[in-house]
Amino acid sequence: MAKGIMYVDNIRVEFDDEPTIMDVCRKAGVEMPNFCFHSDLSVYGACRMCMVEDLDTGKIDAACTTKPKNGMRIRTNTSRLLKYRRMTLELMLASHCRDCTACEKNRSCRLQEMAVRFGIHHVHFKDTREHVPMDFSSPAVTFDLNKCILCGDCVRVCKEVQGMSILHFAGRGPGLHIEAGDDQPISTTHCVSCGQCAAVCTTGAITVKNDIGAAWRALHDPQKRVVIQIAPAVRVAIGEAYGLPAGENVLDKLVTALKIMGADEIYDTIFGADLTVREESKEFLRRLETGENLPLMTSCCPSWVRYVEQERPQFIKNLSSALSPMQMFATVLKDKYREKDAADGRTTFHIAIMPCTAKKMEAGREEFRRDGVPNVDLVLTTQEVIKMIKESGIRFQMLEKESPDLPFGMGSGAAEIFGTSGGVAEAVLRCCLPDKSKNVLRMLEHSGLRGTEAVRFVTIPVNGRDVRVALAHGLANAAKLLDQIENGEVEVDLVEVMSCRTGCVGGAGQPYALMSTKLKRAHGLYEIDRSAMFKRSERNPVLDAMYAAGLNERAHELLHHEYKD
Repeated sequence: MAKGIMYVDNIRVEFDDEPTIMDVCRKAGVEMPNFCFHSDLSVYGACRMCMVEDLDTGKIDAACTTKPKNGMRIRTNTSRLLKYRRMTLELMLASHCRDCTACEKNRSCRLQEMAVRFGIHHVHFKDTREHVPMDFSSPAVTFDLNKCILCGDCVRVCKEVQGMSILHFAGRGPGLHIEAGDDQPISTTHCVSCGQCAAVCTTGAITVKNDIGAAWRALHDPQKRVVIQIAPAVRVAIGEAYGLPAGENVLDKLVTALKIMGADEIYDTIFGADLTVREESKEFLRRLETGENLPLMTSCCPSWVRYVEQERPQFIKNLSSALSPMQMFATVLKDKYREKDAADGRTTFHIAIMPCTAKKMEAGREEFRRDGVPNVDLVLTTQEVIKMIKESGIRFQMLEKESPDLPFGMGSGAAEIFGTSGGVAEAVLRCCLPDKSKNVLRMLEHSGLRGTEAVRFVTIPVNGRDVRVALAHGLANAAKLLDQIENGEVEVDLVEVMSCRTGCVGGAGQPYALMSTKLKRAHGLYEIDRSAMFKRSERNPVLDAMYAAGLNERAHELLHHEYKD
């Protein structure tokens, strides 16, 4: 039985678990305008766009912060509210850079959307706010706080989800603004480049660093052989920009689009993920046997690695020395093409298409260069590739399918699920378990490795002993887990951390999405795994051939990096 009944614009609506009037309005089919409400974050209630009018008291209240009451009668679109919202929008626009056509968020900006929705064609107020220079210092994101509307989403995601509190409010009154540190460039802080601030920003104040120009220059340069790798999470999200369902695998269409745009060769990052699994599994079994530097902590997420280096250096020794899949593949690729480049006089330019802004930071790390040349020359996010495809005039939905090139276009189902929270740990355990039957795969699937809990613990029997696995997504949750480990509250052998909630499918370089959409993407990767030709990384025949040809002797030099305090 419903807890109560409300009347929204004379529509009778029963409510039960809806925490706010905004949720009840949505149930009635009314989408309230808002800037600061984000269902994955705490309620802030600052923008005041979602005000509703109580017909019984005459008061107006914010729908996002007011609880529903039995018998309450509200209106959502009175002349009073419309005038209020238009005034609020004009005041926001008055202190906002309005170079919309040249903005990274053009046509995907909430402020622009609301201005169109409410017919704001003229702003009566002058912009008196002091303009500040843009901050290009981060390898992952760009700050243009002249476009900030003080919704606070970036502050809350940085504190609540990532536990970093890099961004905060400063000043008072007309001087209120967002800053990192003490009005210093973001690069001078302990920012881990996760980009979640850009993912939730409602305007163009914080955006993913744009490297599209460099990509086009490489694609148009006849002296460059452009070789691309595509991460698993990209294939189940990029189709959303073209009206396809979240979670649908469009890798083959993406390959076709990239070939049309001028790429020479296109490979799949799952090949690198299989390499990571094989090397990390050997390292994990060795540590289990010796008891040295347990728990082993996965090192595929660059924001997580940077967090450990900066905030918890006592755990650096626990990080796996196995390179991330992106770096694994890039290292093998550049090594393979060294002689070919010398023979034909071209230079291999390697682009990685990633769901993650932090991969831009990882690509720039000094240790991932050989003879001064980076393993990965450029990282493009899913968002950037979408823009390039649209710029090319390619009708993505109508493209024929083309598979990634061989030999590096082949990988296992275990590598596909790297893009989800729990996927790396599951892939490693598939490799470590001596029993290779389907029943073991089903056991792992239902063991608790997969899930949405912020921190979860699973025990899996491996080689006659119980292996305790801990999984966390969101750095704030990872911090709690590290506290538990350090205080002796929990004992674990294997730790997987993804800085973005739900894992790479929820990366900041992906199209904007709430939790429900991110989970559909994760489900899409599990479906690809379900129909994969082989489920375990050690079954990849191309890797078998490479190891047989001598990779074993060079593996530690090429595929591992020891992180140091």
